[in-house]
Amino acid sequence: MEYRPLGRTGVKVSAYCLGAMMFGPWGNTDEDECVRMIHSALDAGINFVDTADVYGEGRSEEIVGKALKGRRDDVVLATKVHGQMGTGMNEQGNSRLWIMREVEASLRRLGTDHIDLYQIHRPEPETDVEETLSVLTDLVHQGKVRYLGSSTFPGWQVLEAQWTSERSGLQRFVCEQPPYSVFVRSIELDVLPVCQRYGMGVIVWSPLAGGWLAGKYRRGEAPPADSRAQRYAARGSPIAARYDVTRPENQRKLDLVEDLTTVADKAGLPLTGLAIAFTLAHPAVTSAIIGPRTPQQLEALLKTADARLDGETLDRIDELVAPGSVVFDFDRGWSPPWMEPSARRR
Repeated sequence: MEYRPLGRTGVKVSAYCLGAMMFGPWGNTDEDECVRMIHSALDAGINFVDTADVYGEGRSEEIVGKALKGRRDDVVLATKVHGQMGTGMNEQGNSRLWIMREVEASLRRLGTDHIDLYQIHRPEPETDVEETLSVLTDLVHQGKVRYLGSSTFPGWQVLEAQWTSERSGLQRFVCEQPPYSVFVRSIELDVLPVCQRYGMGVIVWSPLAGGWLAGKYRRGEAPPADSRAQRYAARGSPIAARYDVTRPENQRKLDLVEDLTTVADKAGLPLTGLAIAFTLAHPAVTSAIIGPRTPQQLEALLKTADARLDGETLDRIDELVAPGSVVFDFDRGWSPPWMEPSARRR
């Protein structure tokens, strides 16, 4: 397993970060199996685990906490705050009121007295970023949090946060966690250059584009019964649009999967290995989050943890999906409120 510096913090993290979103109600409900998967990942050399309060309404954090008993100091533990965690008007967001309350809940669920990396899960334009950074700074001073990060922030908001920290003497975000894959390359335009300029680490999520780059969805074949596409469709979730093959964007994905499989074969890799190695090839990227749901998926992902792509392979990928482009906007993971019709005076 390769280890890389997390920005300028001096902390070294594994190039594969174990994402825990699929541990619990959102994925694998066999909690003992999830614990064994976390142990397997640590035994394989992964020292970086990422979860969030909102994953499984807190169950993911509880599973991670259970798995790390006796091994807490072996891990750089990351979690996130922002999402709706209750029915109250203020049980979400980036305010001092909510973060001070929710960090205590995360610490309790994780069974620890500190969080190594506490991340703001999404931007919230109605909350001043100075308020958010102020409360996070207090948590660092209290010893409850070691480092701060953001997730899915547009480039200009990453920059705004850096300037606010400098101007107001506050702790700064040391890393950003954006979506990045062969199918979602928009962060190459601004987010990655900003992170490089300010010495920030980058932890990319969904390097397999929600399973598309795992080869689960192929032209002329029904999605696997246990796939996200089937689970989201059964629940009537709006995320099911990400897998609706009647959409032209997803038709293009089906074509690209075939082309990329050919590229992967030539490189001597499975499609998953090619896809994750692509994200790790960018000099700004620190770590790629893998989010296995089953032990078999974890085992397959770990087999290609040391895979790296040569220039010819990267050039071929660029020919298929242009740098900075996005195949389907839905996959960006966050819709800026300023793009809503009301914000555009329509």
